[in-house]
Amino acid sequence: MENRQPSPSDKGSNALAPVLSVSNLTTSFQSDGKWRPVVRNVSFDVAPGETVAIVGESGSGKSVTSLSIMRLLQKDKSRIEGRIVLGGKDILALPENQMRAVRGNDVAMIFQEPMTSLNPLFTVGQQISEALLCHSAMSRAEAKAETIRLLEKVRIPAAQSRFDEYPHRFSGGMRQRVMIAMALASKPKLLIADEPTTALDVTIQGQILDLIKLLQEEEGTSVLFITHDMGVVAEIADRTVVMYNGEAVETGKTEDIFARPRHPYTRSLLSAVPILGSMKGHRRPLRFPVVDRATGTSDVPVEAADTVKTDARPLLEVKNLTTRFNIHSGMFGQLEGRVHAVENLSFTLQPGETLSLVGESGCGKSTTGRSIMRLVQPLSGEVLLNGEDVLTMEPKRLRDMRRTMQMIFQDPFASLNPRITVGAAIAEPYLEHRLGTRTQARERVADLLERVGLTADMASRYPHEFSGGQRQRVCIARALALDPKLIVADESVSALDVSIKAQVINLLLDLQASLNLAYLFISHDIAVVERVSHRIAVMYLGEIVEIGSRAAIFENPQHPYTRKLISAVPVPDPSRRGIKRPVSNDEIKSPVRTPDFIVPVRQYNEVSAGHLVQVQ
Repeated sequence: MENRQPSPSDKGSNALAPVLSVSNLTTSFQSDGKWRPVVRNVSFDVAPGETVAIVGESGSGKSVTSLSIMRLLQKDKSRIEGRIVLGGKDILALPENQMRAVRGNDVAMIFQEPMTSLNPLFTVGQQISEALLCHSAMSRAEAKAETIRLLEKVRIPAAQSRFDEYPHRFSGGMRQRVMIAMALASKPKLLIADEPTTALDVTIQGQILDLIKLLQEEEGTSVLFITHDMGVVAEIADRTVVMYNGEAVETGKTEDIFARPRHPYTRSLLSAVPILGSMKGHRRPLRFPVVDRATGTSDVPVEAADTVKTDARPLLEVKNLTTRFNIHSGMFGQLEGRVHAVENLSFTLQPGETLSLVGESGCGKSTTGRSIMRLVQPLSGEVLLNGEDVLTMEPKRLRDMRRTMQMIFQDPFASLNPRITVGAAIAEPYLEHRLGTRTQARERVADLLERVGLTADMASRYPHEFSGGQRQRVCIARALALDPKLIVADESVSALDVSIKAQVINLLLDLQASLNLAYLFISHDIAVVERVSHRIAVMYLGEIVEIGSRAAIFENPQHPYTRKLISAVPVPDPSRRGIKRPVSNDEIKSPVRTPDFIVPVRQYNEVSAGHLVQVQ
């Protein structure tokens, strides 16, 4: 198909030459003595003041496209062909010393992970000032004043006092704001944002998106936004380029692509996006539709089977669970404070039920899961599994208990031993608990791999030979090896592409139906939580501020923090792109308290049956 669509944005810029014009871009990497193209014949324009999104899953070539434009690929291992015109200059023809002047002046880039992009040895003020000093004739005093102005512009609270702070003293959202300030330092014509919100919580993501839109309006900067999140695309992009397997398979106005997607891959991406509010009228979790990427046809999503046994005794009962971490300092290790990670949590989980713990990073949801598993030792409280207190079990009994309760972690690659095959990894708990012979273990591994949508012959492969979604399926298979009744899923789909995420969630729902599993589903992705949950607990600073059925939480949220979380979720509807929200300067409050801090007694109101809200 024809990739180039030089249609400008609907902002009246059609009379102006594009800021960026990419024509037939082909980028190849050298492997085994051969040049292998990973981006093929990609063409698009970015008009003045326009936002163009390049969207696609991992491996689609979208980040390689942005790095090719910046000429940041390793010279001896890469080859860039085609034509890239930026501000009237053919940047592929520029010598390196002139290209260095283009970077920062004409085009700047925000990377996905700000902590790896910022130098931990220098203050944030020094790093932004350096960009100014390199690209202008400012004095150091002038650079400092301009840096403080930039920090204020990106809504860093108390910017002057934070000039001399190091990156580790900033939250993830604030570090990303620092990266935006650095990128804007020389007033570039084009800003390339490569997955700038992927690693951020939903409220921080909303703040960053609103900030980029606000700064774009003030400065008139064009933006090339790289993402795999179609909700973010709808929120920010005038036009969209959909990439698949190194090619631009569809290009056009964002509203047209969402309303009338033509390519099967585009339709599969859109169908896998959980839409907030789409669960209204559904009593149980809802599977994602399965789309054939060759034809674009999809099945009809159906409700998961009714697995919750409300008349049975709760499988898991958590009572007044408290986990704190002491902070020591000084030569003699004096107690300086405590992190109140989990504070007086109580909830139950029925057999076959999914209870989601939702909240931003630092709210204590992952520590809750680890405390229940006794991977960290709680300070007090009770965790009753089938009526037995996990927190008082002897080591041998605890080891046996873990047959009933298993955990799936966020990063599947870090969870698997790279030195052993996945078959050995899945068989290990089965053999450790002496549930059968090695021959039976091999049969069990083959059965589990097929149950999670892989094939038995994959048992001989190593973790690096799998994709991210396949590795997460391996981790699910390993968790099922001991026939557990409860699975703690800690951000188990947050690192996955949108369509892989949909596949893994469908798998979890199918397994719940066939094995009557209970899930404690830990996530900050509100739209996914709505899709998979029977009940939801909203956490803030180690405490549950609201808990109830999925319908009660999403259709009648009562706590201000719950409403804030829900309102921050990007909705895949381009008609909402013009909606402006006030850019907040708020940082997530710290859970660190002084040693003598007395925790206030919390009261809860029952709004409806099972719907409890913390009194403010």
